[in-house]
Amino acid sequence: MRTDHIRNFCIVAHIDHGKSTLADRLLEATGALDSRAMREQVLDSNELERERGITIKLHAVRMEYTAESGEEYQLNLIDTPGHVDFTYEVSRSLMACEGALLIVDASQGVQAQTLSNLFLAMDAGLEIIPVLNKIDLPGAEPEKRLEELVDLLGVEPESILMASAKDGIGIGPILEAVVERVPAPTGDPDAPLRALIFDSYYDKYQGAVPSIRVVDGTLRPGMTIAFGARPETYEVAEVGYQRLKRFPQAELGPGEVGYLLAAVKEVSHTRVGDTILDHENRATDLLPGYQEVRPMVFAGLYPTNSDEYEDLREALDRLKLNDAALQYEPETSAALGFGFRCGFLGLLHMEIVQERLDREFGVDLITTVPNVKYDVKLTDGSTLTVETPTKLPDPGRIVSVSEPFVDARIMCPSEYIGNVQKLAHERRGVFNGMQYLDPQRVEIQFELPLAEIVLDFYDKLKSGTRGYAAFDYEFKEYRADRLVRLDILVNGDPVDAFSVIIHEDKAESHGRELVKRLRELIPRQQFDVALQAAIGNRIVARENVKAVRKNVTAKCYGGDITRKRKLLEKQKEGKKRMKQVGSVEIPQEAFLAVLSLGD
Repeated sequence: MRTDHIRNFCIVAHIDHGKSTLADRLLEATGALDSRAMREQVLDSNELERERGITIKLHAVRMEYTAESGEEYQLNLIDTPGHVDFTYEVSRSLMACEGALLIVDASQGVQAQTLSNLFLAMDAGLEIIPVLNKIDLPGAEPEKRLEELVDLLGVEPESILMASAKDGIGIGPILEAVVERVPAPTGDPDAPLRALIFDSYYDKYQGAVPSIRVVDGTLRPGMTIAFGARPETYEVAEVGYQRLKRFPQAELGPGEVGYLLAAVKEVSHTRVGDTILDHENRATDLLPGYQEVRPMVFAGLYPTNSDEYEDLREALDRLKLNDAALQYEPETSAALGFGFRCGFLGLLHMEIVQERLDREFGVDLITTVPNVKYDVKLTDGSTLTVETPTKLPDPGRIVSVSEPFVDARIMCPSEYIGNVQKLAHERRGVFNGMQYLDPQRVEIQFELPLAEIVLDFYDKLKSGTRGYAAFDYEFKEYRADRLVRLDILVNGDPVDAFSVIIHEDKAESHGRELVKRLRELIPRQQFDVALQAAIGNRIVARENVKAVRKNVTAKCYGGDITRKRKLLEKQKEGKKRMKQVGSVEIPQEAFLAVLSLGD
């Protein structure tokens, strides 16, 4: 295919603005799929994606389109995830495109992640084609949303396309706009091979299958290739393009999007953002932008039944073949036994991993409180990275503890400004500014500690704004603060699964609330159980789980009081001995209570 007849584009939008539905209509209109293969959200192949209505993994699909001019064009659509946790994947897939369809819901208008992905697309130098979707909805306000987009993008109102993906309205003009407005790719077919990996997945028969965009040179079966960030070399067995299944081709030239098979053993070898090179004729310059994916949220995953530890290890090994961003290492907890400390891109990524472990591998899990990575400066001048509270050194050795801060952007109706400000203030937010998008909607910027938003910030934000708020964030910097480790002691023994690193001002109230909740959940024993919250050697809260007491004086129906007293003293001595050797079994609900604290 001639390079000037290729168009590579993606669709960027906020969650639930109709991105997957529009992709369905484009596939139908170009005849890429016959009616038998067609179903709703056809590119969302994962059961979880379809259930939640979100795109988790991106997909590339090739379409052939005959324009009104009669010319044949090759359109490569790269469907991207919309959630903030997958920003790096989105940014790499944008690098494989020259244009982007910006989808905005005509009833909801511009949302936080719409802006976030729009800025990513602009940074990548993409041609933006704005589309107002869902214009047929009863609550749609196309004129009002049109003005919003004109103000945001600084474009003429006529350049904004109107569509309803559900009813197939405006699909033809969108395809024509892609052909006319999106620039053709550039590249030298005679230069040394350079191809960008923008995604990869694992095939149990073929190994890791990278999705690629060829920038320079030509990729053919039989070539020996290398990766910019890896020392290994591989022989290419097959190249081609994807349209829900693989279609082999003789070669892929500059500007073309497709896949390659080379019996790569692991997905971690085909990292997103890496450059594929010809081993015999290596290009001197790698494609820009490759970086290691850094986990932002950490949590311990433990099997509810300790006999399932090996099953969990095997499940994580198999899951990592499809998800190179997942990181894990073995960990032992005194309370929970053997498990794994896992690193995730964000809270949604963590939820999806847990859900997949449960559904696909049938592993029942206990999850510890999610926490973030801290930088600890020690008195000897060294710096330690801490991913779990139990690894925080003795306070006497610590000079300072730094935590990650993020730039957060919250959009909501102006009537909820007070609720949003109150919530952000409670979470140690620093107000950075506010601007009205229109008389009814406002965008508020905060700097927030990541540790304060990974647990339930989004849920609280949604409930405080009746579901109207949109939230987006990006990492800013590490910042030192007064952070301490709060331990929970059960009968004097610390339970590591309950330990948290928390701001000093919040530690006491958190400790009091947690021991109160645990007092209700831990079953009564034959002896009193002391529950204490401690910061270092200082106890800040205490509750007692009262003993189950047998009425030993029931058989005494008369006689001297000393007889009863003697029986009670004997019982007291027995309970003291039992406490010395007794162990308290903590139920699973108690560990889950930490996650729902404050609800």
